[in-house]
Amino acid sequence: MRALDWSLLQSFLRVAAAGSLSAAARRHGVSQPTLGRHVRALEAALEQPLFTRRPEGQVLTAMGHQLLAHARDMEAAAARLSLTAAGASERLEGTVRVTAARVVAHWHLPRLLARLRLEEPGIRIDLVASDVPENLMHREADIALRMFRPERGDLLAQKVAELPLGLYAARSYLDRVGRPQTLKALQALDFVGYGPSDLMQRVMAENGWQPRRETFPLRCEDQLVNWALVCAGCGVGGFQRSIADSDPRVERVADFVRLPVLPVWLVVPEALRHVPRVARVRAALAEEMARIGAAGSAG
Repeated sequence: MRALDWSLLQSFLRVAAAGSLSAAARRHGVSQPTLGRHVRALEAALEQPLFTRRPEGQVLTAMGHQLLAHARDMEAAAARLSLTAAGASERLEGTVRVTAARVVAHWHLPRLLARLRLEEPGIRIDLVASDVPENLMHREADIALRMFRPERGDLLAQKVAELPLGLYAARSYLDRVGRPQTLKALQALDFVGYGPSDLMQRVMAENGWQPRRETFPLRCEDQLVNWALVCAGCGVGGFQRSIADSDPRVERVADFVRLPVLPVWLVVPEALRHVPRVARVRAALAEEMARIGAAGSAG
């Protein structure tokens, strides 16, 4: 048998991780026919099926499971080679791929990146706005701004800021229902829930309030849309004070409620920390997020 084409193995890994051709195509921006053709070519080369098609998607066969372990080892080795090559660059030019949560990417990064482009025209920025953590060890990003500290991997994690949170509601909503001065009055209001997180429920519990499903007549899994619902008058929601305090559509309410802060971690693979272009972007991000955190605390 001839050596296997790495592109075929990459497609195999994508389908195995996503569970179906269509999901893998959406996640990686590769056409579904291309993925299917690669999987069939790989099966033909190995002379064995790798997936069984079922209603729930593509399920690995016994051979597929065996190949998956080896393909992951190859993927990790390729990632290490890529990091080593990138770490050898001494030029203050080239592309730096930055990933950040959608709220951070939307509100905090555009002005910084515009200024950085003026100061460092040789550095190109790929900004990945996503609430799904990218894998830095596989070069899905060079730098990540995250709201949690990574627990594993050869990564350098630096806490650069703490972003204070507040409770907010549209002025139009508060004019209609009143401005809560007590916890009991706050409990009578509608809340806009953020689907993937139980932070609001935990905050309520810490303040002596056990919320029910009826507390959240509206829920949304997208942070930007969640905030739009609050601004439109759908109820009370939590948001970063550095953003919401300057929004004329809303008012901060219930300052008597104890709220946590959002930690901001700047994460970069150890192999890239001294690459000039990565170090320059990392330093600019750290400075900007620290400034935003300090401004929010002062508000």
